[in-house]
Amino acid sequence: MRRRLEAYERRVQALLDNDAATTDWGAALDEHLVQIGFFQHERLIHLLVTLAFALMELACALATLCTQSLVCVVLMLMFLVLLVPYLVHYYHLENGTQRLYAQYDQLLVRRARR
Repeated sequence: MRRRLEAYERRVQALLDNDAATTDWGAALDEHLVQIGFFQHERLIHLLVTLAFALMELACALATLCTQSLVCVVLMLMFLVLLVPYLVHYYHLENGTQRLYAQYDQLLVRRARR
């Protein structure tokens, strides 16, 4: 998903940099809104998954403190190993979506000029 987001972002940036007189900015804007919707949905799903793993990590940490069980420690470490990549992935989705919003604003300006 990260590569897809970055490739789409580069494609839109190339369109903005080109600024050809024949560019249909309305169609580009409509497509951009659809793509933003896809990335927002992906971002929401990954937020929910990340929160679930964070809550499971917290529950295991509390269980480890209460029971001092080796099983809880191992489970806590397993959730941590999964949580860190989810956090990194969500970070990239969030920042990429924010950049798409900035591109949307630029597309609006281009459409208004024509």
